[in-house]
Amino acid sequence: MRLTPSNLFRMVRIVQLGLLHVAVTITFVLIDGVLNRVMIVDLGLLATLVAALITVPYLLSPAQMLLGQYSDAHPVLGRRRTPYIALGAALCIGGMVLTPHAAYAIGDGAPWGIALGLLAFGVWGIGFNMAVVAYLSLASDLSTDDDRSRTIAVMWFMMVVGIISASLLISRALDIDATVRQIDRERLIVVFREVAAIAAALTLLGLWRLEPRWQPAVAPTAERVNITRAFQAVAANPQARRFFVYMVILLAAILGQDVLLEPYGAEAFDLSVRETTRLTSIWGGAMLVGLLVAGGGLARRIGMRAGAALGGAIAAAGLGLIGASGLFGIVALFIPGVIALGFGTGIATSTNLALMLDMTTTAQAGLFIGAWGVADALARGIGMILAGVIRDVISVSSGMVVLGYVVVFFVEVVLLLVSLALLRRLDVREFRARQASLTEWIAVTGDAS
Repeated sequence: MRLTPSNLFRMVRIVQLGLLHVAVTITFVLIDGVLNRVMIVDLGLLATLVAALITVPYLLSPAQMLLGQYSDAHPVLGRRRTPYIALGAALCIGGMVLTPHAAYAIGDGAPWGIALGLLAFGVWGIGFNMAVVAYLSLASDLSTDDDRSRTIAVMWFMMVVGIISASLLISRALDIDATVRQIDRERLIVVFREVAAIAAALTLLGLWRLEPRWQPAVAPTAERVNITRAFQAVAANPQARRFFVYMVILLAAILGQDVLLEPYGAEAFDLSVRETTRLTSIWGGAMLVGLLVAGGGLARRIGMRAGAALGGAIAAAGLGLIGASGLFGIVALFIPGVIALGFGTGIATSTNLALMLDMTTTAQAGLFIGAWGVADALARGIGMILAGVIRDVISVSSGMVVLGYVVVFFVEVVLLLVSLALLRRLDVREFRARQASLTEWIAVTGDAS
C-alpha cells in the first residue's frame, strides 16, 4: 500500500479503532488474570460463583443485536456510534473499578456483598456489550470492502499485543516478587483504578474526531426482523446449524479454562502471584505466534478446514498437558501446555474466522455473522460456568482440590475432539447452496415484525 495522505488517514482511523478495542479488552485482563485468583484462592469463593460473575458480559451478548439496531436508528448530536461507545466504555470501566470492592465484600461475608457483585459485574457487562457492538459497527461504517479485512486484522493484532502488555505491566504494578502468594487488598484496588485511567485515556484517543457526522440515507432498504425470526432463518440451513454447534463446543472447550488457569497454577504448583499473572502474557504470546503462522500462508497451503482442525488438535494437546501436569504433579508440563494451548488457539482463531467469512459470503452475511458472534459469546459464558461447576463438584466430592481442575481440563479435551468430528461434516458449498433467502423465510412464516 502506497503511503499517500488518504492511506495515512485510513491507517490512523484503523489504529484509533484498535485503541478502542484495547481499552475495553484490558478490563478483562485484571478480572480474568488477577481477580479470579484472588476470589478463588485468597478468598476461598466457589469457582462456580466466580465464573458466573465473570461471564456476565457473555451471557448478555444477545443484547448486542438490539443495541446495534438502536444505534443505527438513534444518532445523538449527529453521531450514530460515538455516544454509545463513550457510554459503553464509561460503564465498562466504572463497573471494573467496582469489581474488587464487590469481591472483597463477598469474601468478608457482607450481607450486601452479592448485591454489589451483581451490580458491579452487571454494569461492566452492559458497558462491554454496548461499547463492542458500537465500535465494531463503526469499523464497518468506516471501512470499505477492500480494507475491511485489514481493519479487523489490525484491531485483533492490537488487542492481543494489548493483552500481553497489560498482563506484564499489571504484574509490575502490583509490586510483587516471586515469594508473594497473596495480593495486598489496597494495592489491588489502586491498580484497578490505574488501569481504568489508562482505558479511559485510550478511549478518548480512539474517539477523537473518528466518526464523521452521520448523513441519513434517503431511502433505507435494509430488512428488519426480530431476533427470534433471525435465528429461525439461520436454523433453516442445516450447515449453519452444524457450524453454530461446532463453534459453541469449540470455544467452550478452548476458552472455558480462562477463569481457572491462574488459580490452578497457584493451587497445583504453589506458583506466586507474579507467576500466575504472567500466564496471560505467555498464553497471549503463543496465540499471537499462532495467528501469524496461520495468516502467513499455512491456511492457504493446507486449507481452512484442515487449518482449523490442526489448531483444535494442538489446543487439545495443550489442555491435555495442563491436566496431566496436575494429575502427575509434573510442573515441567504446565508451561509447555499453556504455550501449546495459546498456539493452537491462535491457529484455530485465524482459520475459523476465515472459514466463517467463506460461509457468510452471501446476501445475508450480516445475519449469519451476527449469529456466529452470539455463538462465540455464549460459548465463552457457558464454558466458564461449566468449568466452575465441574471444578467445585469434583473438588468437594473427592476432597482433592487439584483433581477438580484436572477433570475440567480433560473434559475440555473431550469437547475439542467432539468439535473436530463436527468440523469434518462441514461443507461450505452445501451451506451456500442450501441457504434460504431471509426474504423467502419471512414470506413463509408471515412475520416481518
